[in-house]
Amino acid sequence: MPIKVLYVEDELFLGKIVKETLEGRGFDVVMESDGADVVRSFEDEQPDICILDVMLPNRSGFELAKDIRELNDDVPIIFLTAKTQTEDVVQGFKLGANDYIRKPFSMEELIVRIENALRVKKEEIITVTGDLLQMGKYQFHINKQVLTGPSDERKLSYRESELIKYLYQHRNNVIDRRDLLNHIWGNDSFFNSRNLDVYITKIRGYLKEDSSLEIITIKGVGYRFVV
Repeated sequence: MPIKVLYVEDELFLGKIVKETLEGRGFDVVMESDGADVVRSFEDEQPDICILDVMLPNRSGFELAKDIRELNDDVPIIFLTAKTQTEDVVQGFKLGANDYIRKPFSMEELIVRIENALRVKKEEIITVTGDLLQMGKYQFHINKQVLTGPSDERKLSYRESELIKYLYQHRNNVIDRRDLLNHIWGNDSFFNSRNLDVYITKIRGYLKEDSSLEIITIKGVGYRFVV
């Protein structure tokens, strides 16, 4: 069965190109151009993934994402938008988006992101068993503060361990930088903020052998631990 994509775009010329390209790659594409028709189409078609333009007639992509999440909290949602403001990106993630692509974009980038969103949905990358976090190719022993990867085992400091635990607890959601600082260091002072930058860089390095785990920096806001 081909993967069914619900694609919502009011720029008809662009929409035609994207639809035909995706269909040429084997996707089954249902395209809508009016926000008022999207929820009905979602219920009728039951797509595997939704690609939503943000600026639409009658209903915005953000409003549609909220409606879709009320019907299905599992289907991947990718936003397409010409907006570049940080608050727009954050709003999208808070509404349950899995990814966010700014226009103009290449078809190859869109296809890769579709495949990645579907792969993440399909795989159970992180599970918890007792004091053990299984994160892709890594195992984190919480009580021992030990991170075991494909090629080595690393003893973590207390703050490194707390940081990984917090990122895991809030995985796939936007993590406010101030909340993270207050949780790990007790306050969001400038000195602690610089320490956080160092620790995030360290954790990224520790997890570098598994590309399915990524700590994304959302400028001016915080982070998103994608798993």
